Formats: sequence, C-alpha cells, structure tokens
Amino acid sequence: MLRERNSSNSYSVFRDLSFRELNRCRVRTRPWLPGVVVENDVIALEHDGDEAIPFALSFCEINGYHHLLAASDEEGYLSLFDTRKVSPSFTSLNRTASRACEWVAHKNAIFDVCWLKGFMCVLTASGDQTIKAWNTETKKCVGTMKGHSGSVKSVSSHPSNPDCFASGSRDGSFALWDLREESSSSVTDRETSISPLAQVKNAHSASKMKRKRGKVASTSITSVLYLKDGVSIASGGAGDSVVKLWDTRNLKSPLTQGCPAPDRSDTKVRTLHGISCLSQDLSGTLLAASCMDDSIYLYDVLNLEKGPRGICSSCDFKIDSFFIKSRISPDAAHILSGSSDGNVYMWQTQSSESAPLKFSGHASEVNAVDWCPSGFGKFATSSDDGTVRVWELREGSSRQRPSPAAASRKRVTAFPFSESSNILGNHTTSDSTPANQRSPTVFSTPPASSSKKRRPDSSPSSVLNPPSSKRTIRDYFLAAHTKA
Repeated sequence: MLRERNSSNSYSVFRDLSFRELNRCRVRTRPWLPGVVVENDVIALEHDGDEAIPFALSFCEINGYHHLLAASDEEGYLSLFDTRKVSPSFTSLNRTASRACEWVAHKNAIFDVCWLKGFMCVLTASGDQTIKAWNTETKKCVGTMKGHSGSVKSVSSHPSNPDCFASGSRDGSFALWDLREESSSSVTDRETSISPLAQVKNAHSASKMKRKRGKVASTSITSVLYLKDGVSIASGGAGDSVVKLWDTRNLKSPLTQGCPAPDRSDTKVRTLHGISCLSQDLSGTLLAASCMDDSIYLYDVLNLEKGPRGICSSCDFKIDSFFIKSRISPDAAHILSGSSDGNVYMWQTQSSESAPLKFSGHASEVNAVDWCPSGFGKFATSSDDGTVRVWELREGSSRQRPSPAAASRKRVTAFPFSESSNILGNHTTSDSTPANQRSPTVFSTPPASSSKKRRPDSSPSSVLNPPSSKRTIRDYFLAAHTKA
C-alpha cells in the first residue's frame, strides 16, 4: 500500500475534551447563521448515461485534501469528486469539473465509505459481504476483508491507527480488522482475503417483543463508530434504539449503554425504534444517534447511561429508512441530517429544541450527508434523485447564485481508466484559494512511500492487546486535564 504517515499533527483531542468536560468551560460557537447565502453545486451521479442512486459520502480528512469527496452507489461504483471545481453557473456544463475519477469497487451496492486516517486510502463496505481497501492513487484494491455472513452496512476507521478499523453487518455482528494481518486464500473462490481480529456476534440481540405481523425485530448492526480514545467502539442496531459502548480489550459484554428513555416506564416501547446512524464530533465529546422514531438523540459520551442530553426533531423531519444519515459538525456546534421528505435539516447542538434550518433542492429522499473538515459551512448531501450536492454557506453579498430549488442538474463524465493516471498530478492549492486562480489539475495524493510490505513494530493484534492497563475513556479525559 502506498502510504505516508502524517506525524506533523500535534493536536490533542483529549486536552480539548478535558477543558470542555472537566473545567466546564463554555466553548465559543459561531452565530446561528445570520444573513447567509446558500450556494450549491449539483452533480448527476451516472455511469455510461445510466443514473445511479448514491448511498454514502465521505470527505477526505488529510490536511490539504479536504476538498476530496468519496461517493458510493447502488451499482458498486466508487467516485471521487474535487469539490473546489464549482461552475460559475448552474446551467453550464464542464465535463472536466467535479468528478475526478470512478471505478467499479464491488459487484454489489456499497453501503458505506470511509477514509483511513492519514492515508489516501478508502474503505468500502458492500452488500457482497466484504470490505475493501482502495489506494485512490492507483485505484487498486490493497486489501479484501471477509468474515461477515451478511451485507456490511457500516465501517469506521481507527482515530489514529491507519491499519485498524471496525465494521458492522446485517448478520448482527461487528468486527475489528487490521490491514497488517496476513492474507489467506479461500478454497472456494481462490481469492486472498484478511480475516477479522475479533468479532462480536449478536451484539444487538432481537427484542423479545414482536413487531407488527409477528415479525421479530432485526438484529442487523446499522452503525459502528470508533471513539476518539482508540479503544472504545459505539454500536447501534436496527432492532432497538440502544447505543452500546464496547471496550476492544474485553468484548465479552458492553461497557455501558444508553437509550432515549432510560428512566421512563415506556422504555420498552421507545427502544423498539432502530438506529440508522451514529456520529461524533472532532473532539469525541458528543455522540449523535439517528433513530427511526424521526428523532436524533444527542449523548454525552462520558454519561451515556444517563440518556440523551438533547433531542433534534421537527414536524416535517422524517427518517423512514436506514439509509438516512446524520453528521455532527467538526466543532460540535451543529448537526446535519438527511430526511425522507427530500430536505436537509440543520440544528444547533446547544439548543436542539429550536427549529432547524431547512435546505431544499433535492427531489427525493436525502440519504447521506457529510461535513467538509476544513472551513465552516461546507457540506455534501446525496439523494435518491441520483444527485450529489455540495453546499456552501457564505455571508450575504450582492452577488447571489440561483436558489437550490431552481438549480439544474449538472451532468459530468468521469475520465476513462486509461487517462485517470494523468489526473493525479501535483497540486497544492488550498481550499481557500479563489476559484478563478485555481489550477485546472484535479487533485494529487501525498508522496508515496515504499510499496514494500511494512514489518509492524508490534503484533497486529496490539489494538486488542495494549500494554496492561484498565483505563477507560473517562481516564483519557482525566489524564489530559492533569497535563494541561
């Protein structure tokens, strides 16, 4: 795998957390979007003229490459977009803009995508029951993970170790993986693959209560999330609205869990609603759970068992399928979500009871959303209408672009595979560079390191067997506070 470690980032998440949680300092947040102008770029997601429904979006988290957006769809394609390539007019057609390249990553739908930390490598979770790691420079698969017996619905990378990640599947299990593990060959399909380091089956067992028509609640794991301490994993399932927190050093039982109504008598009824998505902010303090009762519950990671500290909902906001996702902004000030009514909703996390902002433009259910890591007000959404939109919230000015609802779809063509190698040239323009001064080169990847297989300094299972310690996520906050 072509990699380059990013060791220049000295930011301490836990120091930030300690001030927020232990000292109870009020974090400065941006105003509630006064006088903003909404701009967006509309891209029709299609392959050889046939429309495809996107399922997942993910912005690259590597500094200098935050403009790269990965999108997956029901046809098994993985597409990369350069979100700086915004046309000056919605009606113009620029066939070299926006989409950088695409390729068939799976022969089945891809339900989730995730960038590995620090590398230009994307994970894809598919309905073919596998997970694949892709080098975005060469568009080559550098690892195939097999171990689930159902569609893989969710994948989440380790917050600091680029070789480790977690996955959740429709088979009711979540698994931990390490790309440094040796691949093995299958007798049946003769394909080499990596097996999971650990797997927890029946992580969210079906409730004894039955749904309508006598159907038992699903055991599917719909979302997994590696927390910022690097040893804890949050999971959510389709059968109930319980969020479980697991310690990867001891996976026999969950460390703690939370649900929407922990102290109410109607808990059994409320917990029947499944979870479609889990997300966290950059510092790891806040955890959001999108629930099938048309609500998003906000939890304090350190007090999960006490129930949600806030609830985001609206009379028009609907979550009618498990494809609808939500994301907390990097600064934890806002939460963004798709909706079955075809709109995008945004709430303030500090006043979730307030009415949300509603963004119109999509013609059908909005499923995936994601925030750009750099800069406030830039995010992407995808919809069953076959489009991906990149939105930007800017301060009011005399020059305003057409409203999102009136925007026409911009059809773009991906570069042929034979030409795609010419796209990945050197390009260091930052996201803040004016559009009229940007180079026409689409994007590049960081300089590649040696392709020889690295010899790990420790056992590949080190994420599961760290030095003897019984510290929990709360201890990381305390340690950071002491150092501060």
